[in-house]
Amino acid sequence: MSSGCSKRRVASVGFVNARPLIWGLDEDHDIELQLDVPSRLLRRVQDGSADVALLPAIDYQRDPSLRIIPAGGIGCDGHTLTVRLFAKQPIERTRVLACDPDSHTSVALAQIILAERHGARPKLVPLEQATGADDEARLLIGDKVVCEEPVGFEHQYDLGFEWKQLTGLPFVFAVWMCRDGTALGELPRRLEQARRQGLRHVDQIISKYAVPRGWPAGVALQYLTMYLKYEIAAPQRAAIERFHALAFRHGLLPGAPRPLLEACSVVTP
Repeated sequence: MSSGCSKRRVASVGFVNARPLIWGLDEDHDIELQLDVPSRLLRRVQDGSADVALLPAIDYQRDPSLRIIPAGGIGCDGHTLTVRLFAKQPIERTRVLACDPDSHTSVALAQIILAERHGARPKLVPLEQATGADDEARLLIGDKVVCEEPVGFEHQYDLGFEWKQLTGLPFVFAVWMCRDGTALGELPRRLEQARRQGLRHVDQIISKYAVPRGWPAGVALQYLTMYLKYEIAAPQRAAIERFHALAFRHGLLPGAPRPLLEACSVVTP
């Protein structure tokens, strides 16, 4: 990207898991990096305050103008380590699910897994309203799982592993998206470059962003290099489409899912 271009506005979460995707973007003079919680990123794209955003995969179906940019995303191919259900008794007895409403995709995934694999369709409540009742499960994501794992929950379920068992596919939690017609220029190439460079600087990401948040360095290294997957290729596209189909089956979408449409092709130099 040349210095003569107007700045491209890129919105992302600031979590440890997104850091490899946005490596160096905060120092790029052609890019304005905006950090926010997942549930507010869609609005940034819709109101034009961001050109692209790392959006929850479920949000693609909530706005027909959205297009994916396959320059990268946050996913897994089995265990996630940080997206887990905690329960005091076997999960099929769950009547209430306490969860973080900011995590659109993880909440939908939990509902699908509970229904498809365990025959449970619990009532959802915000995490802060958790009562600790025996028939209540908790969905925890991110730092809370690693640094503040709750005690007293004998039964734990990793949603990435559960999804793999259900479908045989990887899973994608978030992917770069923009609105149809957005002039992206060289931005997809720059996002692809950031991903490649970020994965080469995992040690620096750990020391700067993970350890200060309480992550053991060894756990963070495994998390970023073994558990998480950042590529968006044919298997990930198939996984997103399967996720959308199951979300529709369980009434989690406003209408029948539309096919995945790309904003542009990412050309690797």
